[in-house]
Amino acid sequence: MTETNELERAIDHLKSGGVVAVAHETYFTLCADARRASAIDAVFALKEREEPRACAVLLPSPESWSCFAREVPPVAQRLATQFWPGPLTIALPASDDAHGALKFRGRIAVRVPGPSPALELARAFGGPLTATSANPSGAPSSRTDDDVRAYFTGRGSLLVLRGQADGGMPSTVVEIDGPAVRIVRAGAVPQSVLDAAIDASAAA
Repeated sequence: MTETNELERAIDHLKSGGVVAVAHETYFTLCADARRASAIDAVFALKEREEPRACAVLLPSPESWSCFAREVPPVAQRLATQFWPGPLTIALPASDDAHGALKFRGRIAVRVPGPSPALELARAFGGPLTATSANPSGAPSSRTDDDVRAYFTGRGSLLVLRGQADGGMPSTVVEIDGPAVRIVRAGAVPQSVLDAAIDASAAA
């Protein structure tokens, strides 16, 4: 659990356009207001990516995906109900208003993270946050706040929350187009469990 005063400081930092490093279920992630272009740009400046790859988005709740997704098919809603909060990332057709760095092939990847300081932060902030690994591009992922500081001390408006992540498998990623669901990255939700949920959703 994140201490109350530390969490409040992180919320103020996000509201001012800053970047916060916080642990989710597996590693530390760089979070910034995903509705604010300058905050998203600050994340990629920290990672030193000349051509940003798409950045996923952490949501405080499924309802908040409406500001990023052009449409939310019923199968996406049912999967979110079953697996969120948790390690399932759902890629949906992106709205025109979503920042370009959040899109890949016209889609945006979103999830409500499982129990973790990142979930606490997203819920306390009450809005969507960027989710990209807290390390320079090409470097190993950070599992502790000390790892993050070793990478980024003295660079940019970064606030690092104390903690340690457990490591392990990343979230499973699915791409949804209408009723069709395609697994694009294997992860913490086993394929057999996901396949059963998809089959049940198709039969509903």
